[in-house]
Amino acid sequence: MKVVSTNIAEPRTILKNGKEIETGIYKLPTDAGIFLGKTDVRHDAVIDRKFHGGKDKACYLYSADYYPFWKEQYPKLDWHLGMFGENLTVKGLDESKIRVGDTFEVGKAIIQVSEPRRPCSILAIRFNDKGLVKKFMNTPYPGIYVRVLQQGLVEPNDSLKQLNAASDSLTIKDIYSVFSENKSNASLMKLALQEKYLSEDCKKSIRKRLK
Repeated sequence: MKVVSTNIAEPRTILKNGKEIETGIYKLPTDAGIFLGKTDVRHDAVIDRKFHGGKDKACYLYSADYYPFWKEQYPKLDWHLGMFGENLTVKGLDESKIRVGDTFEVGKAIIQVSEPRRPCSILAIRFNDKGLVKKFMNTPYPGIYVRVLQQGLVEPNDSLKQLNAASDSLTIKDIYSVFSENKSNASLMKLALQEKYLSEDCKKSIRKRLK
């Protein structure tokens, strides 16, 4: 896997349900690279820290390989990398192979996979399509959130070198499926709750589904 773009955002005001709110989803590529901190990316706008940032969502990665699929869905958009709000656009990222707890060195940082992304309505506003969240959930392309175990600079063309394979853990695709095609699969949900590297926020959402 290789980083093809590093992305950050300035705060932007948008309308949500008729009210003005700020968001950091409108990320743009930066040639200078980005610094991964313990709870966020330096100089990146993280607005609602109840749902974004923090130790389990310090950085978001999305696959460059999925851009052609989405461009076909939204050909009239002004496309650039960072469109999904990701800090790192990565070539070769595959959620069916990446497991919760996998650890990678990228640039000067060390990261650990913590959970799949579960989209909110802000992404729908970003794409100007109220149906985007449902479309996103019906694909196997969530991207991944990571913890930052070692802070450091990440630049375009840096490779992700696997340091530890959590071979006994579920894949990100497995975890993500309990929010979509496997949302009635109690056995899989119970397995997910046993994952020691899965974020507590994700586990909380799974527990709600089990109830």
